[in-house]
Amino acid sequence: MSDSDSFIDEVTDEVRRDRLFALLKRFGWIAILLVILIVGGAAWYEIRGNRTSASTQAFGDAILAALDEKDSDARIKALEAVPTSNADQKALIQMLAGSEAGKADDAAEGSKLLSEVAGDGADPIYGQIAEFKKLLMATDMSAEDRRNAFSQLAAPGSALYLLAQEQIALTYVDEGNPQKAIETLKGITDDANVTAGLRQRASQLIVALGGSTGDKDS
Repeated sequence: MSDSDSFIDEVTDEVRRDRLFALLKRFGWIAILLVILIVGGAAWYEIRGNRTSASTQAFGDAILAALDEKDSDARIKALEAVPTSNADQKALIQMLAGSEAGKADDAAEGSKLLSEVAGDGADPIYGQIAEFKKLLMATDMSAEDRRNAFSQLAAPGSALYLLAQEQIALTYVDEGNPQKAIETLKGITDDANVTAGLRQRASQLIVALGGSTGDKDS
């Protein structure tokens, strides 16, 4: 390479550096701002996550403390005093309080509390579970009425489908119709989504009613 070529290359490199420095002076603040936003965003996300985790833990601890009270009335009052920050937490508190009232043989109060679970933006599953619990408390209903009510929760795809089917089978038992109960219970044991515990309960009831579980026997 000649001296003139070397000189030209040096000048070209110098011009490139000058242009680069000029661009950095003009637009470098954008890169700095992006870095600040990324770092700040990550820090904010971490802080928010920690706060959410702490809040959830405090909520859970408050529930456990309330359930440690000695009698149902005290547990209900303690549960109702637990602060909630969203509709799902409120629904959970009402559902637990309703269950406690039911355990204390106060079906009317339990039903009232459980009726307040649905709505207010809470996940629909809370309302479905509350309705299920209300039906379990409703001992004054006829077997047919209970079956019709549980059928509303036994729609395919429902999270409570199989549990509702189990209760429907029990209504047939109450009516003295073991064959229909066995058919319903076998539908439970044959379902791909049945849990081991529910399959065992259904299988045992089938046998108790004089039926056979066959290959599904557990």
